[in-house]
Amino acid sequence: MNTSTALKELIPVTSRGAATRRKLLSSAEIEFGTKGFPAASVSSITQRADVGQGTFYLYFHSKEEVFATLVRELGQQQRLLISAVATKPTVKNDGAALLAKALLDSIADNPGRYRLLREAQFMDEPVFRETHAQLFAAVAQVLVAAGAASATEAPLKAAALVGAAEQIALQQCLWADVQPNKAMVAAVLRS
Repeated sequence: MNTSTALKELIPVTSRGAATRRKLLSSAEIEFGTKGFPAASVSSITQRADVGQGTFYLYFHSKEEVFATLVRELGQQQRLLISAVATKPTVKNDGAALLAKALLDSIADNPGRYRLLREAQFMDEPVFRETHAQLFAAVAQVLVAAGAASATEAPLKAAALVGAAEQIALQQCLWADVQPNKAMVAAVLRS
C-alpha cells in the first residue's frame, strides 16, 4: 500500500459532513488500533460509526486512505504533545526528562494509537517515514531549546530518545502494564 500517489481529497462541504467524516476517523482508529489493518474492514468501520457503507466512500477512496489520513492526524497530535513540552517553565533544566515522560505517557495511555502508528511502517512506509521524520524534528527542536543537545547532534539524540521511549513503553507499559514512572524516564535517558 502506498498512499503517496495523489487522489483528490474528498472534503466535506457541510458541518454535518465534517462530523460524519470525524466519526469515520474515530471508528477507524478503534478498528485499526484493536484489530490491526488487515483485520479491520470498511464494513467494520462503518458499522462502528453507525453509517452506511456507501457513506464511507463520500469521504475516503479506500481503507488505505483512511488509514494514512489517521496516521498523519495521530502524528500531528504527537507533535503537538511534544511542542507543549517546549512551553513548560522547567524545559531548560529537564527538557529531555519531560520529553521522555511525554513519550512514555503517550504510548501507555494510547496503546491502540501506538499500534496503528507502528503498523504504518508495514502498511504505508512513505506515511510512516513522513510522520516519524516530523516527530524526530519536533523532539530535536525541544532538545535544542532545552540545551540538551546542539543543533548538530539533536536529530540523532531525538531518534535515540524516541526509539528508547517506544521500546521501554512497549515492554513495560503495554506488555507488563506498568505505568510510566521516574525509573522508566531515567532508563530512557540512559539509553
